[in-house]
Amino acid sequence: MSGEQIAKDASAAFSSLKVLSNEQRSKALEEIHDSLRANKDAILKANQVDLENARKDNLSSSLIKRLDLSNPGKFDTMLQGVLDVSNLPDPLGKITIAKKLDEGLNLYRVTAPIGVLLIIFESRPEVIANITALAIKSGNSAILKGGKESYQTFKIMSEIVNQTLAEKTQVPAKAIQLIQSREDVADLLDQDKYIDLVIPRGSNELVRNIKANTKIPVLGHADGICSIYVDFEFDLGKAKKIVVDSKTNYPAGCNAVEQLLINKDVAEDKVKELLSTLIEAKVTLHIAPELKSVVKDLDQDYIVDADKDSFDMEYLSFDIAVKYVDNVDEAIKHINTHSSKHTESIITENKETATKFMKSIDSAGVYWNASTRFADGFRYGFGTEVGISTNKIHARGPVGLEGLTSYQYNLIGDGHIVGEYVGGGGEKQFIHEDLNM
Repeated sequence: MSGEQIAKDASAAFSSLKVLSNEQRSKALEEIHDSLRANKDAILKANQVDLENARKDNLSSSLIKRLDLSNPGKFDTMLQGVLDVSNLPDPLGKITIAKKLDEGLNLYRVTAPIGVLLIIFESRPEVIANITALAIKSGNSAILKGGKESYQTFKIMSEIVNQTLAEKTQVPAKAIQLIQSREDVADLLDQDKYIDLVIPRGSNELVRNIKANTKIPVLGHADGICSIYVDFEFDLGKAKKIVVDSKTNYPAGCNAVEQLLINKDVAEDKVKELLSTLIEAKVTLHIAPELKSVVKDLDQDYIVDADKDSFDMEYLSFDIAVKYVDNVDEAIKHINTHSSKHTESIITENKETATKFMKSIDSAGVYWNASTRFADGFRYGFGTEVGISTNKIHARGPVGLEGLTSYQYNLIGDGHIVGEYVGGGGEKQFIHEDLNM
């Protein structure tokens, strides 16, 4: 089937999906959850085949970690995300503006789905469940295009989702199309007449390639170069926990910290203790020259010299770049220059310094005394996420249901015409719970 036909089918299905009730959409997600849970063993068996092939093909360790559904709790977390989304309030039909323009002429701004989503992803098979849940709940059609490294997992999960939608739900069969690897990505990226938004999930190479080869708006981020700044007025216990968690909890994640900036006035013994904690966690430190004398007594097996690219690197591994900065102003300047505008954190007990940092950093997420790993739709209470966006228009940060909605203006009159209209009702604002149409 051509990319044009796939996109046409998705667009037609969208017209039917968006008028379903919240109850109908949520019920479909419950059915998908139950079907995936009932087939867990078969899905994990297929996933093991993909993992074996990935190792044979010498794929990167970070990609293999993203591919692996057998990691403790990962499959169950994926399933819980589907249920969490089904239980969220209906994102559609919310009135965000209501104005009385004239007697009997009322204007409403109402939340509405975007339309047809094209999601192209590498390695992460849980994306199938995440995007399916978010798309259906938000009334959007979705075309999912997986990579060859996740082919076996993608194949069985797509068959389960397709069968469940067709047999047990009122969601149109073509509202969720799971396209296997033989389809031409370039053909789909040309369908700007039918596809409203592209969401890439994968390497920075994938994201950059998609942005360069489509007219369709793209939602996402290319790199996850996250930073932590340790201020002079900080709590060492908090710093040790936050930095180690940010680096080691899941180093292959885009929200893992990649560079550590330390105020030069922090006592040397505290710097050593902080860096020793990372070394104990088997993290390799890429040390800037001014810190070499500080770390000379630490385990040199985990210390290397930083090079010119160290502070522009997304390691996705047990590696972190470390340097001194003079003060919070230099930290802000460095981060705004070198980060990918994903997520940054400051560790300080000084509220004034933290406020300055949080207002000055130009990233989607800016934290105070918290791990960068919190940059996640599940942890934000969104149920799950479609991805993380560093865009500044429409949606930013972890993108959940709200990020998959737009709005429409509804104008309800009673024979009103512009020729008889004398002016807007700027002060005549009111709020209705329903349009009562």
